[in-house]
Amino acid sequence: MNDDLSQFYQVFFDEAAELLAEKERLLLGIDIENPSSEELNAIFRAAHSIKGGAATFGFTDISEFTHVLESLLDKIRRGEMPLTAEHVDTFLAAKDVIAMLLGGHHVGSPVDRQQVAEVSQRLNALADENGASAPQPVAAAAAAVPAAEPVPEPVSQPLPAGTMRKIRIELPETSDKDIAGLTTELGFLGTLDVLRQPDGRVAFSLLTDQSLQDVTAVCSFVVDETKLKISESAAGEPAPATEPEPAAVGVAPPSAPTVAPVAQVAAEVDRRVAKRDTPAPASHESSSIRVNIEKVDLLINLVGELVITQAMIAQRGADLDPVHHEALLNNFAQLARNTRDLQESVMSIRMIQMDYVFSRFPRMVRELATKLGKKVDFITQGASTELDKGLIERIIDPLTHLVRNSIDHGIESPEKRRQAGKAEAGRIVLSASHQGGNIVIEVTDDGGGLHRDRILDKARQNGLPVSDSMTDEEVWQLIFMPGFSTAEAITDISGRGVGMDVVRRNIADMGGTVEIRSVFGQGSTIRISVPLTLAILDGMSVKVGEEVYIVPLAYVVESLQPSAGDLKEVAGQGRLIKVRDDYLPLVYLYELFSIEPHFADPTESIVLVLGVDDRKFALLVDTLVGQQQVVVKNLETNFRKVPGISGATILGDGGVSLILDVSALMRGTV
Repeated sequence: MNDDLSQFYQVFFDEAAELLAEKERLLLGIDIENPSSEELNAIFRAAHSIKGGAATFGFTDISEFTHVLESLLDKIRRGEMPLTAEHVDTFLAAKDVIAMLLGGHHVGSPVDRQQVAEVSQRLNALADENGASAPQPVAAAAAAVPAAEPVPEPVSQPLPAGTMRKIRIELPETSDKDIAGLTTELGFLGTLDVLRQPDGRVAFSLLTDQSLQDVTAVCSFVVDETKLKISESAAGEPAPATEPEPAAVGVAPPSAPTVAPVAQVAAEVDRRVAKRDTPAPASHESSSIRVNIEKVDLLINLVGELVITQAMIAQRGADLDPVHHEALLNNFAQLARNTRDLQESVMSIRMIQMDYVFSRFPRMVRELATKLGKKVDFITQGASTELDKGLIERIIDPLTHLVRNSIDHGIESPEKRRQAGKAEAGRIVLSASHQGGNIVIEVTDDGGGLHRDRILDKARQNGLPVSDSMTDEEVWQLIFMPGFSTAEAITDISGRGVGMDVVRRNIADMGGTVEIRSVFGQGSTIRISVPLTLAILDGMSVKVGEEVYIVPLAYVVESLQPSAGDLKEVAGQGRLIKVRDDYLPLVYLYELFSIEPHFADPTESIVLVLGVDDRKFALLVDTLVGQQQVVVKNLETNFRKVPGISGATILGDGGVSLILDVSALMRGTV
């Protein structure tokens, strides 16, 4: 790929990806029985924009395929044929083909020619079913425009090769904004004159080699077709010389695509970038830039080191006399505030809205429900909730498995739902919300729920130690055991017992937890809780013997000094401590890590009450050191995995402190 044009190509590929995502979103949400004209026009414009950009850059296979698509979309949006479910399915398949072709040009990924041909044939067949003939491919290097006609449809006679036509566009009523928009769009089609009429109306005189239908379609992007009066006058002027039309065979290699002249490409890209990034007069959208994630990670690491350095300075400052060094200590305090503000701002760069994850599920739900013969209403809540990019990419696979399970195992068939007095369409809700320092994601369905007896029977068959006295929560956790499945038959979707154990392991690796709530016959909710970020956290420093540990502050409920009467030891349940009216499990931290404590008597120590989800337990330590912000270092990468430890950090004195894995302590896995 020409280095001089690489920046222009990247703009096109980025814009095309955004348009495809928007097109898929609109197709999945459209009401087939009563489609909105606004949505149909938006879908058409997405296809048109991709086609125009592909033609500009010489990607003829994309422009020709998209021309077939937009021609069919154009007939639907103009009411010449009704929208059907088959149309939507084919348009979604076409979206996949365009994405595949874009990948072939962008990164050289393989292109399935058979799939391209099959989807193109489906598009042509749909057009033929409605009495339309298959549209002819567009010229590869021409700036493509949609083949839309107003009603009544103007007739544009073919011109001899090498001649231009003169077209007059009159606007009975329009605004200055419409005039500016038409001036910009028509200016790219040929030589344009703007004519002011005596009565104040505006008309345009365009000398172009484009057809009357194409000019009308371009105008319709700015002004309603019914408000336009377009006519063609005689023309016979020679057309300017143009570049020869390149061949349109296959995907051009990424290193040497067929392109329009550099000046034409640059002008077109500048126009597209300006149109995309310049807000409308009434808009308050902020501009944005694309930054390589490696640069962001480097910036976050440097800020992390700055936080450590600031902690070291603060520790040295604690030894200074506040009377003699008041100004210096004030500067230290100001540095601490600025460092924290900088850290929060930099961390927010890596935060991505959950819509990045949620947007990929509507289509998966639609296709899987159709395959299983079920009806599913899919609802998302909290899509604007933000999560660290590193975590949001790792949460995709677990959520995908949980949503698929809800459709396959949870939602019943329409017949069973009718018999149970439910609506034929099941309901799946995917939600996200912030709770403290964590983000909570829930997958809820109103299906059949978990069958307690069936799970226990299957567990016994697998040789698992179970009993009828187990609580529901303990029984539900059995489905996370490796190889466990209650499916009656193995399919390509589920039934092999692979997946739920991986889900829990992946969530645990992120420092999160998974819990299940279910009522038989009414549905289930799977709740995932993960930290907002794994890079920097607020922690409570505690000391046991000569060792300092960090407890994530998000888990700390309260601290207290126990009395002898509050401590109990119950056979079969271990040590307990009474906190007001509750008895909580008591964990001796020095016993877990074989450390010699400063205080052998628990009444001389400090107890931290920690909460994980809806459960609590108590942790016995020697003393509390204080609260501080710490930079998390991966212990497994630099050393090895240590049970009960989620990471490490560097303290202000340069020493290394281990960060406790509170969830692991709660599960008793240490």
